Amino acid sequence: MEEVGEGKEFSFPREEEKVLSFWTQIDAFKTQLKRTEHLPEFIFYDGPPFATGLPHPGHILASTIKDIVTRYQTMTGHHVTRRFGWDCHGIPIETVIDKKLGIERRAQVLEMGIDKYNEECRSVVSTFVEEWEKVITRSGRWIDFKNDYKTMDMSFMESVWWVFAQLFDKKLIYKSFKVMPYSTGLKTQLSNSELKESKKLVSDPDAMVTFPVIGDQDNAAFVAWTTTPWNLPCNLALCVNPKFVYVKVRNKHNGRVYVVAESLLSSLPSFADTKKGKGGGGDDSYQVLETFEGASLVGKKYEPLFEYFSEFSSVAFRVVADDYVTDKSGTGIVHLAPAFGEDDYRVCLENNIVEEGEDLVVAVDEDGLFTERITHFFGRYVKDADKDIIEAVKAKGRLVKTGRVTHEYPFCPRSHTPIIYRALPSWFMRVDEQLKEQMLENTKQTHWVPNYVKDKRFHNWLENARDWCISRSRFWGTPLPIWISDDGEEVVVMDSVDKLEKLSGVKVFDLHRHHIDQITIPSSRGPEFGVLRRVEDVFDCWFESGSMPYAYIHYPFENKELFEKNFPGHFVAEGLDQTRGWFYSLMVLSTALFGKPAFQNLICNGIVLDKDGKKMSKSLNNYPPTLEIINEYGADAVRLYLINSPIVRAEPLRFKKEGALGVVKDVFLPWYNAYRFLVQNAKRLEIEGSGPFVPTDVATLRSSNVLDQWIHSATQSLVCFVRQEMDGYRLYTVVPYLLKFLDNLTNIYVRFSRKRLKGRTGEDDCHIALSTLYNVLLTSCKVMTPFTPFFTETLYQNLRKVREGSEESIHYCRFPEADKTRVERRIEQSVARMMTVIDLARNIRERHKLPLKTPLMEITVVHPDAEFLDDITGKLREYVLEELNVRSLVICNDTLKYASLKAEPDFSVLGKRLGKSMGLVAKQVKEMSQQDILRFEEAGKVTIDGHTLELTDIKIVRLFKRPDGLKDTEIDANGDGDVLVLLDLRPDDSLYEAGVAREIVNRVQKLRKKSGLEPTDFVEVYIEPLEKDESALQQVVSSQEQYIKETIGSSLLPSTLMPSHAVILSEESFQNVSKLSFKISLVRPALKFNKDAILAL
Repeated sequence: MEEVGEGKEFSFPREEEKVLSFWTQIDAFKTQLKRTEHLPEFIFYDGPPFATGLPHPGHILASTIKDIVTRYQTMTGHHVTRRFGWDCHGIPIETVIDKKLGIERRAQVLEMGIDKYNEECRSVVSTFVEEWEKVITRSGRWIDFKNDYKTMDMSFMESVWWVFAQLFDKKLIYKSFKVMPYSTGLKTQLSNSELKESKKLVSDPDAMVTFPVIGDQDNAAFVAWTTTPWNLPCNLALCVNPKFVYVKVRNKHNGRVYVVAESLLSSLPSFADTKKGKGGGGDDSYQVLETFEGASLVGKKYEPLFEYFSEFSSVAFRVVADDYVTDKSGTGIVHLAPAFGEDDYRVCLENNIVEEGEDLVVAVDEDGLFTERITHFFGRYVKDADKDIIEAVKAKGRLVKTGRVTHEYPFCPRSHTPIIYRALPSWFMRVDEQLKEQMLENTKQTHWVPNYVKDKRFHNWLENARDWCISRSRFWGTPLPIWISDDGEEVVVMDSVDKLEKLSGVKVFDLHRHHIDQITIPSSRGPEFGVLRRVEDVFDCWFESGSMPYAYIHYPFENKELFEKNFPGHFVAEGLDQTRGWFYSLMVLSTALFGKPAFQNLICNGIVLDKDGKKMSKSLNNYPPTLEIINEYGADAVRLYLINSPIVRAEPLRFKKEGALGVVKDVFLPWYNAYRFLVQNAKRLEIEGSGPFVPTDVATLRSSNVLDQWIHSATQSLVCFVRQEMDGYRLYTVVPYLLKFLDNLTNIYVRFSRKRLKGRTGEDDCHIALSTLYNVLLTSCKVMTPFTPFFTETLYQNLRKVREGSEESIHYCRFPEADKTRVERRIEQSVARMMTVIDLARNIRERHKLPLKTPLMEITVVHPDAEFLDDITGKLREYVLEELNVRSLVICNDTLKYASLKAEPDFSVLGKRLGKSMGLVAKQVKEMSQQDILRFEEAGKVTIDGHTLELTDIKIVRLFKRPDGLKDTEIDANGDGDVLVLLDLRPDDSLYEAGVAREIVNRVQKLRKKSGLEPTDFVEVYIEPLEKDESALQQVVSSQEQYIKETIGSSLLPSTLMPSHAVILSEESFQNVSKLSFKISLVRPALKFNKDAILAL
């Protein structure tokens, strides 16, 4: 193995660049695919991102999850094809072009020409492709960019046509004239799922308006309230709730007579409120003239507010009834504009005010402007006209009151313009009850992480799923493959390019609108029936992405066997926001097509937020450059930071790049130092004449050392756990376990085995310890490979040099198989308890400000388990004593000798469960005797007042009982669970010399480090007393000679023995160290030639 530098000199980003070059040199990814092509397929569907901006940390998160799973599956014996995909169509691309060209109205696109517009869209798709490839590759993800798929590829689009044709043949496609959410910014309808997360709290004008009742003897007027005054010019009816009670009331101050719901009478303005300019009146301002049921108002006619729809007078401008009217706000009377409200349209249809179909007058155009019919507001944007419409109503004497209302209102997620509801013809996929039930059943067959996203969020969405509007009135997208005759009687749906070519006689090279809109098909009924023309709409891009499992491999035109053998796919992963997006479109299409789910396993991550808590977005550009973060801390650090966070449990993460720095400090540097320690000591053996280090193979390596046995067992437990959890796609449990293992490796095994690893316990024992560390590092590197592909490759390339027949890259290695015969649970548990003992004792020292360099006489460990006490006094005793700098260890299995036990109910756990019984149960828990508590701990449960309580329900507190005659400064204790540790804090002169020796050793080691010496560098160490009385220092050096020699690796020599010709590398004086002062010198031996003898020659 080659020597390696200090951790502070190791640049993780720079080493990653070297690894990238190495992968390129050996063509690692392609080689891996070639080597595994004979293995079973693991099918991974990569959800395509829009290439409209640079990738942010949220994209790196999704990429990392996908990369970890696919790397793991490759290492466990699968062939995993990974092709990058691009979402090329739809609004995100068109928005870029609209901004670039200054397009604000649909007519501008038509004037420009759809061909020119679409080619502009095509050109922008590849703008960021090169940058994406650079960032994704630099993040460590292996995925094929050369053989990528694009939703604008003709092969992809043809498969989308095939999907649609299958649905059409199954009678799941229909055209309907419906009121849809409509984006005036994008000039197209949207699906309801696109609006779920896009509501904003806004302040809008509201208006309370009168509609005089025709023929009423009191000249009464219906009063309706609206928060969308812009659609008042299009009013055709009023709606009441047939079950409500309505009242006719007279204003006592102005004599006006109104009809409103009785429960909402207070919404009318009172005289006092009117004078003050406020709304919201009281009953005392109005005289009730009449009370009646809402149903009795049905059919009553009223005077229209405007004359724009006077030709509908015979059927319109009357009262209808429906249960959707509520009494939560307003007046209990709703004005209906059927072209601009889903319920408005439904109720008007049911009451024959309008007829179903495209003859409905929609007085707002595609750009959200009033048409010529609305003469006074022609050409005005509807939301801008609110104020003037209210003024017009006021001028007519029809305004009761106006003001502003703060409410949640949907906005377009792309253009950020207010959504309006507008009637227009659209194509829908039917999602009936049968299909819903089938989707719910299919979802049960899938495995989601975390599971609650499936059981709650997705389940609820499926239960309430509605027919899907799959068409968009746009230009850049996959065109709907529907050709219709002028009379609407003949409909032909294309399921392939071949069918279109045969029916039209035209060779087709591209399926976009500007290439096929002009293609016509002769009517099958004869020339006199003319030709069939394609409908203008394109697909909702979610339909395209939902077709991805079929379209990316051009199924069914190619790869038929590959698809049919491996469907459903094995794995998908995307963010929580895709629950109603891609996850739904995948499920609804696969269920409708094949009666199956599209995927078997799904990981749903949370959303990456910026430091202010806002969602990271390409459009907002609210994130630091991703490459900048990677180049500062390394891709592996960013990967682990993201994966070891709540975000892999579908919770949000506020991204802070400092989090990656924390991973470098807490994970990679200790890991690197453990690796460096191995290399240094292997090189030391070589320098000392043992020859190149060749580790003993793990299969034959056997050791009597307890820490060797422990770390081998912990390594096998690691392999077992990671396999189990990765097979369950639970990344959120794997990473913390991996990090804990690395922490144990560096802070327990390497720390406690330093003497053995440095050769202080003999060459054979040193070789066993080094072989153990080597094999553990190699195995843990392979386990960590899917997570940290760069760092593990760096370590592996050096580790493989001492083992013949090693794979060229760690990414060609198989994932380790667990050797369960090497798992020793008792040893793992005992070492864990030992560390608890050590941590508890350290805390006692800290409380009393006693540094570890100060030796203490005695530690007492109290625990009921005889096996653990045997271990702590046998195999583990030396580690406890040395780590805590204590002379003796005493054990005690009487848990009540030094502590009294107290039981406390865990209110946070029991409160909800026990309800009113909590008080009585809590009282009895607190009254449990010492023996009751011991029996409870042994049994693991207890029944109190009919309730079974377990160990997690009751907290057992151990209160220290100080032995008689001792002060709190002389003895102290600390406990955790069933372990209690006592430290004797009394000073003892016999410990003084050992304490001074540790101080001297500490100064020597710091001086070596300060001088830049490696552990393998041999130097002589001299000490010189700086006081007249040298006897105290000499006594310490003499009595502690063995300890000092074992620790610093050489004898501590008196300065009087230093040769005059010695080369002094470094020296430093130390004052008042445990009341002693001395100088340490680090010296390199040198040859001295006898000048006289040489001259005599």
